[in-house]
Amino acid sequence: MHYLYTQKQFDMRKEYIFKMEMKVRDYECDLQGVVNNSNYQRYMEHTRHEYMETLDENFANMHEKGIDAFVSKVEIRFKHSLGSGDRILSCLNMKREGIKLVFEQDIYRMSDNILAASGKVETVIVENGKLTRGDFFDRLIKNK
Repeated sequence: MHYLYTQKQFDMRKEYIFKMEMKVRDYECDLQGVVNNSNYQRYMEHTRHEYMETLDENFANMHEKGIDAFVSKVEIRFKHSLGSGDRILSCLNMKREGIKLVFEQDIYRMSDNILAASGKVETVIVENGKLTRGDFFDRLIKNK
């Protein structure tokens, strides 16, 4: 089960437009007993998808309308390891940069509020097979 938090419910150093709680599962850990690096990107992706739902939009509906969002670049800085059973808070902000919508995402371990990973994910929109100027993002940003 996922829980959504507002800024007042969870004291963070930064403000975010969306926060989501998750729990690290055993199978997400590697032989060293810590979360495998690829799972941080999955946590961030899941958070973006859930955020889109709060805007009454999702990728399946977009695709049916001929609109597809693609990740064009991902940067993740790993700060502290997470382990099985850790509860995490995945947070995001977004901003428009030219034709891209950029998600700035942080993952915190909730037991001690430590920053586990920080990421920047750049996305672009292709409409009917052609790269757009990103006008679709303007509609999303208005809804936030």
